[in-house]
Amino acid sequence: MPTWLCAAAGASGGGGMTDFLAAVVATLKPLGLNYAFVLDAGERSAFLRGLLVTLELCLLTIPCSLAAGLVLAAMLTSGRRALAAPARAFVELTRNTPTLVQLYCAFLVLNMLITQQLASRGTGNPLTPFVWVVIVVSLHKAVFHAEALRAGIEAVPRITLEAARSLAFSRRQLLLQVELPLAVRFALPALVNNVVDLVKMTAVASAIAVGDLTYEAIMIWTQRDNVLELLLLILACFGLLTWLVSRAGRWLENRLRMPGYGH
Repeated sequence: MPTWLCAAAGASGGGGMTDFLAAVVATLKPLGLNYAFVLDAGERSAFLRGLLVTLELCLLTIPCSLAAGLVLAAMLTSGRRALAAPARAFVELTRNTPTLVQLYCAFLVLNMLITQQLASRGTGNPLTPFVWVVIVVSLHKAVFHAEALRAGIEAVPRITLEAARSLAFSRRQLLLQVELPLAVRFALPALVNNVVDLVKMTAVASAIAVGDLTYEAIMIWTQRDNVLELLLLILACFGLLTWLVSRAGRWLENRLRMPGYGH
């Protein structure tokens, strides 16, 4: 039996986890992979802390981006120029510029202006780098959600809308009770794809020193020169997260599918 399996079998004893990690490190070392950092309690906890921050970013940005996308889609399809025009301008500006540039502009420019204004009033700026990442990433992906939902709304059969109008549905009732429920089903594959991309996009948090998975890995490899090993771990972690999102999206598609609709 390999040494790491033997260590795993005895993990329930005293120091079992440490022995298990040491065995894994020893097993991977002949392959040219140096994962000795997991034996250091400080570096191991820093990596796990970064993973937790990445999970927090995902759990916050996903619902925030979907909510903002829903609002933008409603504005785009409202039929009112006063609502549709600014929404369209925001969509075009946001999706045609890089997320990293948007993050830098928000954190280095807008955040500085807010800080100066609040300092003149004797108060501090409550917007931390973490909050700015949530805001920027959520709004960036919201425009893609909005376009997917807009396409879904426009794909709702005209005869369905006419039937709803014949029942004296108001514009608001039509949107909330007919168009959006159908549009979400039509747009769900695109929405899931957007959420998968959003999970990967949270890595930009490291650009403004938010202690996410990528940032903590960079801090570790600058001390140990094990870039390849940590990059493989980052890829594995994000691969697992995106796979879970994809599986959840596939389950949701099957759950919301309407048998026979559209055939």
